[in-house]
Amino acid sequence: MNDRNFAESLGEIVRRQRELANLSMRQFAKTVGISNPYLSQIERGLREPSEQVAEAIATALQTSIETLYRQAGVEDEPEESAVAEAIAADSSLTARQRQSLLTSYDAFRALNGHHRRRPRGSSRE
Repeated sequence: MNDRNFAESLGEIVRRQRELANLSMRQFAKTVGISNPYLSQIERGLREPSEQVAEAIATALQTSIETLYRQAGVEDEPEESAVAEAIAADSSLTARQRQSLLTSYDAFRALNGHHRRRPRGSSRE
């Protein structure tokens, strides 16, 4: 699944779940801690939320990030690469540095045709 299809699918799921919870876009954005325009872009599939925002969305919807990703059509990868695991485990780096390295790593993998990693369930921060 390419990033655009993933973003569209995830956005549709977020919108439907928000509506089922009877929350306005403004209420939900405030609960998640993001702006209305950013939520609108996510729901319309124009932007893929960061891992941190996706976690906040999942929490607000009382589900897990893995469930959201699965509903959006992303299968869990059987195992994360040794590089990503080493970055995530390196305590000499700050959480922000680890996230930056993982984002760059994902970008290079995507350029080479590999699927993007999805979070393992716990935030790296």
